Amino acid sequence: MSVPKALIMMADYGHDPTETVVPYTAMSKAGFDISFATEHGKVPQCDKRMLEGVWQKLLGATQAVVDLYTIMATSTEIQRPLSWTAPDFTLDTFDLVLFPGGHDKGLRQLIDSPRVHELVALYFPQTKKPSRKVAAAICHGVMVLSESKDTSGRSVISSCTTTTLPAFFERFIFWTTWPALGSYYKTYGAWSDNTATFVQKALSNPAQLKTSMSSVPYDISHMKKIIFEFRFV
Repeated sequence: MSVPKALIMMADYGHDPTETVVPYTAMSKAGFDISFATEHGKVPQCDKRMLEGVWQKLLGATQAVVDLYTIMATSTEIQRPLSWTAPDFTLDTFDLVLFPGGHDKGLRQLIDSPRVHELVALYFPQTKKPSRKVAAAICHGVMVLSESKDTSGRSVISSCTTTTLPAFFERFIFWTTWPALGSYYKTYGAWSDNTATFVQKALSNPAQLKTSMSSVPYDISHMKKIIFEFRFV
């Protein structure tokens, strides 16, 4: 059996370290051939606020994740990222494509990229069963899928059941930290829609968005297409 190939698509800066390093570590242990990709092949960095200082202690990554991030950040895979704007770049050669989330506004480089939308629109139909290809997204990473449109102009996940960061949690952390962090927890600015609202607008039926008030990780595995969408809180 061939070794499965996984790609982690990232902005240059700002992804949540937990949402990046936990899947990376799991895939590494499982023997996946892992690659990273950024816009121009720049080595990506996760959100430093989640990795160091007082905010790491209060709201950021656990020390175990910080230790794992140090390992990932020095790995050959992340030190030699691909460029998702290269003329010959394609997602087609990968068995799994992961879009980690995060709060920092730097994520908009990935979420808003027309080139990424084009790549996703070409790859996503290939995840339809019985294909074994997988599209995976965590929290804000689901917005990459919701903002990618097919030839009809609809989101590639318009007919899918999905999840993302629940609006309640986003509002709560935003207002709780507003005096100290301003609009940090709102990727598109202080008074922008919640992530859940962005995603829900892309769906054919609002009821397709499934969320939970539980504090444990929550996942949706769609039946018709192989999608794993996670939410870490």
